[in-house]
Amino acid sequence: MVNLFLCCEPLTGQRWVDVTAQRTRRDWAQQLQPLADVRSPTAERLVLVLDTLNVHTPGALYDAFPPAQAKQLAEKLELHYTPKHGSWLNIAEIELSVLSRQCLDRRVPDAATLADEVHAWQERRNAAVRRVDWRFTTEDARIKLKRLYPSFHE
Repeated sequence: MVNLFLCCEPLTGQRWVDVTAQRTRRDWAQQLQPLADVRSPTAERLVLVLDTLNVHTPGALYDAFPPAQAKQLAEKLELHYTPKHGSWLNIAEIELSVLSRQCLDRRVPDAATLADEVHAWQERRNAAVRRVDWRFTTEDARIKLKRLYPSFHE
């Protein structure tokens, strides 16, 4: 069994997928360092939309890095979590769905083959600059997620 970590920039049409042996807090934190230092070194802030998986916490950075490095990385991140039953709001989940349909629609024999095929898919999709045109507005959310918003009656 393996894990896929996927990061995407919806407006640039770029995504990065890493195949890992597991999905721990430390594994997740180690995905963020190249995101901040290699892919976005000049960014003042990285806005991440995440599901509520228990490994997606700033504390994970302190499990993986020395305190000063963890603090520096944590200060660069702005984390937003999708609602518990709102994975369809997460653009990375949409990308994973595309990956599943286009690349993982059959049994893959081993982790090395999976990593090669996922990398090839990533390269094709990035070269095609497939952007996510997200049009879900706050007003749409208030309608679709009505039960999550408080209502006041006089």
